[in-house]
Amino acid sequence: MSANEWNFPAGSLSATRANAWRHWLWLVTAAIDSLVVMAMVGLISLVYHLQAYGGTPREHVTLELATILAAIFVFINAMRGRYQQANYLSMKGQIAAVFSVWNVTVVAFIAILFLTKTVEHYSRAVILASYLTGFPMIALARSGMVRTISLASKTGRITSERVFLIGREPDVMSFVSRHQPWNIGFAIVDVAFLRSADERRINDPTAALAADLADAVAKCRINRPDSVFIALPWSDHETIDACVDAFMNLPVAIHLTPEKIIDRFETPHIVRTGSLSSLRLTRRPLSVAEIALKRAFDVVAASLILILATPLLLAVAALIRLDSPGPVLFRQRRYGLNQHAFRIFKFRTMTTTDDGNVIVQATRHDPRITRIGRVLRRYNLDELPQLLNVVAGQMSLVGPRPHALAHDQAFERRIALYARRHNVLPGITGWAQVNGLRGETDTDEKMAKRVAFDHWYIDNWSFWLDIAILFRTVLSKKAFLNAC
Repeated sequence: MSANEWNFPAGSLSATRANAWRHWLWLVTAAIDSLVVMAMVGLISLVYHLQAYGGTPREHVTLELATILAAIFVFINAMRGRYQQANYLSMKGQIAAVFSVWNVTVVAFIAILFLTKTVEHYSRAVILASYLTGFPMIALARSGMVRTISLASKTGRITSERVFLIGREPDVMSFVSRHQPWNIGFAIVDVAFLRSADERRINDPTAALAADLADAVAKCRINRPDSVFIALPWSDHETIDACVDAFMNLPVAIHLTPEKIIDRFETPHIVRTGSLSSLRLTRRPLSVAEIALKRAFDVVAASLILILATPLLLAVAALIRLDSPGPVLFRQRRYGLNQHAFRIFKFRTMTTTDDGNVIVQATRHDPRITRIGRVLRRYNLDELPQLLNVVAGQMSLVGPRPHALAHDQAFERRIALYARRHNVLPGITGWAQVNGLRGETDTDEKMAKRVAFDHWYIDNWSFWLDIAILFRTVLSKKAFLNAC
């Protein structure tokens, strides 16, 4: 059975031209990176010299600077394998990669200037401006390249890999329908179905399988694919072994198509420990080094904010005491890391201090909210005492917002993977909050959306993401939406 008989999408260009493009794509993307860096440096140098000196810069100096920066940037990207077509099928990881490589590029360039004693040869203002402008400019160019290459891959104009599929018909078609490999630039050159389990051939399945594989290998040798994908249940290890043995004699890469369970996870990974190999579906949310970095930042930043905000904290405490009877601080049980309960500190903003099995959530215009409490909630000032929880190690500055135990227990029964929010320390602010997901969660849909944002944060954590969330907590209008 051929691929064409199954009406797999074909590109508008010939297979030969589409296949040729992929061999030169790395050069095209590297050239675009180089041109973007050189053009940016040249333009910055021209503008600076016109403004500062009223004339044009020395051409050879500007060309040297632009060429060196471009060469270092392209070299580092090439060493990291960033010019592979697979990296240009989505924007995922592009921004972080550009930021990382551009920083390394500038540091390496400065080190070269220091070692060669040519620091005074180039304008420090131009270097600084190039550094600050480089990241957004390169990221913008990468975004354009991703859109172009992704579209070309989906329409068949660029082929990333020529693949040959083999397996039983239901398994092959399940793989094709789930993953639609042509959307990531795969060109299916042919398909071979294993018929050894058919009733009419069940008397000698071994001989039938051998015959099927012989035919498949012959077709594969003619089509000359890059890879063979074996679409079989992983439990059928005998048939898989036979397929692997058959195709080991061909100059192709051999892949097992993923089981459905793997489709749930973005980054499954083969882990080797001595003689043991395992497929890791998830990893711990943060590594030991990441935990240490996040904790160090939390302690330093929270302590500094506490010291600087002491006058504000004392003023708020006095206003609460004058506004209504009751304690200044409100303590309530919340779940922390790994669902270990702790008592959270907040400025009291309501006339009640519920902490039982039934807790009524605050609503907009809730009569229980005090006058000063409404202002504190509006500007997130009621959360400031949680800096004490951060210093104590019960919370982080950034993380999923903790909820009352009664609410946690209720939502955990109704929302899938709700408790996964507790795989990291809860935060004073979080990704959901800076995206406007605050206030009352009177429906499961509202909480499910908030949980989805929390899960995204856990899966995509970085130190710089925490910094961005902190800035948005203070500066973004969304962070103040839906307060009640």
